Amino acid sequence: MKNNKLLMIIVLFVLVLSLSSCTKARSSLEQMAAPKVGEEIAIIKTDFGNIKMRLFPDVAPKAVENFKTLAQEGYFNGKTFYRVKKGELIMAVNSEEEGYSQSIYGAPFEDEFNENYGHFKGAVSMANRGPDTNQSTFFIVNGSSIDDGIIEVMRELGDDEGFSDELIDTYEKIGGYYEYDFKHTVFGQIFEGMDVVEELVNVELNEMQAPVEDIIIKEIEIVPYEE
Repeated sequence: MKNNKLLMIIVLFVLVLSLSSCTKARSSLEQMAAPKVGEEIAIIKTDFGNIKMRLFPDVAPKAVENFKTLAQEGYFNGKTFYRVKKGELIMAVNSEEEGYSQSIYGAPFEDEFNENYGHFKGAVSMANRGPDTNQSTFFIVNGSSIDDGIIEVMRELGDDEGFSDELIDTYEKIGGYYEYDFKHTVFGQIFEGMDVVEELVNVELNEMQAPVEDIIIKEIEIVPYEE
């Protein structure tokens, strides 16, 4: 038990070090707010149904512009969710098959971290191969509940170390995968269609954690939100 708590403290200490260099934002969690009328959203269309997500251009401008432009150019049409890690994520666009050079900038682009935007369940984030290697691959977090010991350590560290009550409460309430914070760029949040995501993570997988039958992205639309 002591060893487990020590490991949790070490992991969170690494996150605290990362917080010292990240961008600070609003005190409340805008990430979890409902979209406003007229706000640009993305609709990911699949055979299983539609997934609707907010975009955060003020927090991750390069990631959002890259995603929007690729979507509007039809780049994602016919691509697949090719990797599923139950209790963690579903990942789209297999860079191994296409080469790792698909961004509108013609090269990998930098990470964009923010202490008030976490990898809560439903977060949409950039996959990478290390710092500042973002391209077109992205994932949706389907993390499970956070261990009580982690929540306890977060509360002990507190707001002075970047763990606000709102952030901790959200992780405690809906779960997620906090280990990705300050390693991957959060640029969106699912606000409708998590039931579709749940279906996707429960498809039959092979030994490589890939769906036995392709999960195809028909299209990603960028549209203004309407109630």
